[in-house]
Amino acid sequence: MSSEKHLLIEDHGAVRVLTMNRPEKHNALNTILTRELLEGLRAADADPAINAVVLIGAGKSFCAGADTTEFSALLPDAPQAVNARADLTTSLHLVFSQMNKPVVAAVRGNALGGGAGLAIACDLVVISETARFGYPELKHGIVAAVVLANLVRQLGKKQAFELVSMAEAINGHEVKALGLANRVVPDQDVFDTAMQMASKMAAWSPLAMATTKRTFHRASDLSLGDALGVGRDANVMMRGFRSASSSSEKH
Repeated sequence: MSSEKHLLIEDHGAVRVLTMNRPEKHNALNTILTRELLEGLRAADADPAINAVVLIGAGKSFCAGADTTEFSALLPDAPQAVNARADLTTSLHLVFSQMNKPVVAAVRGNALGGGAGLAIACDLVVISETARFGYPELKHGIVAAVVLANLVRQLGKKQAFELVSMAEAINGHEVKALGLANRVVPDQDVFDTAMQMASKMAAWSPLAMATTKRTFHRASDLSLGDALGVGRDANVMMRGFRSASSSSEKH
C-alpha cells in the first residue's frame, strides 16, 4: 500500500481545496480515496472556519471513476464487502446535497463514470475545454448505476440515456451545452476560475448560504406546491436573519 496521502487538504482563507491524489491512476476511486474524500467533505462542512470547498484531481485528470482493480474482491460470495463498498459509494454521492457549504468541481482531463458522477454531484462545475466527460461503463461490461441518480435529475431523459447507453466521452463545451457545467475555460484556468467562484460564495453569510443550499435541494425534489411551501418557510427564516443582523450592527 502506498504511503502517500490519497487526499490532500489545503485551506485558502475560507475555501478548502480537496485534491484527489492518485495521479498515476487518474485519481480512480479506490476504497481508501472514497472513504477519505467522504470524511474530508464532512470535515469541511463541520469546520466553522471554512465556507466553501473546491474539489480537484492531482495530475492530468479529475477522476477516472471507480478503481476496477478492486472489483476482483467484490464478488457475490463476499456480500458484506460488496454491500459495504456500495454503501460507501452511495454515501459519497449523497453527501454533497447534505452539506451546508457549496462545493465547486474543478474538472480537467478525464471525468469518467464515477468521476463524471462526482463532478455533477458538486454544486457548481468548472470544466476544461479539453476535458473528457462521460459514462463508459458499458464498454467494460458494467453498469452506470449509482451515478444515474444525479444524472437523471440534472439532464433530460433522452440525453441522459444517450450518455450512458452510447458510452461516448464528450468535451467541456458539450458538457456546458448540456447544462452539466457552469463554466468552460482553457485547461490552465480551471483551478483559478473555481477558486474565484468558491471565494465569492465563501464571502456570503454562512447561515444564508446554508439555508439557500438546503432550500434549493429540498425544492428541487418536491412538487410545485410543496416546493413553494419550502420557499415560504425559508422566506420567513430570512426575515429573522436580517433582523438579527440589523440588531448586531446597532450594538
